[in-house]
Amino acid sequence: MNLKTIIVEDEKTSREILKNYITKYCPTVEVVGEAENIDDALVLIRNNKLDLVFLDVEMPYGSGFDLLEKLGSTDFEVVFVTAYNQYAIEALNSHASYYLLKPISIDDLIKAVDYVTEIKTKENALQDSILLPKITSTDNKITIPTQDGFEVLEMKNIMYCKADDNYTEIYLLNNQKKLVSKTLKYFENILKENGFARIHKSYLVNVSYIASYKKGKGGTVTLSNGKELSVSASKKADFLSYFK
Repeated sequence: MNLKTIIVEDEKTSREILKNYITKYCPTVEVVGEAENIDDALVLIRNNKLDLVFLDVEMPYGSGFDLLEKLGSTDFEVVFVTAYNQYAIEALNSHASYYLLKPISIDDLIKAVDYVTEIKTKENALQDSILLPKITSTDNKITIPTQDGFEVLEMKNIMYCKADDNYTEIYLLNNQKKLVSKTLKYFENILKENGFARIHKSYLVNVSYIASYKKGKGGTVTLSNGKELSVSASKKADFLSYFK
């Protein structure tokens, strides 16, 4: 798999050496940015979906550990890079995936990238398997991925789902909204046998929360919370069959 990374290092020469090594020896890694301090690093991290960060320990105006503390929870892996091996234990305690000592060994760099690749591959596989429908007559629950794991939703708490390109917005009874990187068709396949009707190319509705239907070319439904949703003409017959 391919990994997106940034290099956080205050010394320009060190950044250039590491970037050249990555480009030459780690073709699956794409360096999308560089930062010479933790403030610049914060901007890069917040503006990019990263898999990996190469992080120097000692920098002006804050250390690599300070950066991780500012970020709190993260969904990327960290490889610490430093000239001081006394930081090794602290690095491990800060949940670094790997620890590279300057001057960087190419073999160690490749091992670090291979290790992170293995971690991310397993995470993705786990996420995909978790998101597969786990729906039975006894649990009536589905799982959706989150940045740092997954969340379990009870189907009875889902009012409706709305398409957003290749994403789906899930609207819950408690007025919460979940954005999931799966298509509406994906959720239709999971939920259609459990009281959910596709009423429009953009909407999948829990029939239990439909309060009324207004006739028209397709018509509109009003949910129990007052939300009105359009019914497309092509979906009208299938939708009305739920109420025969």
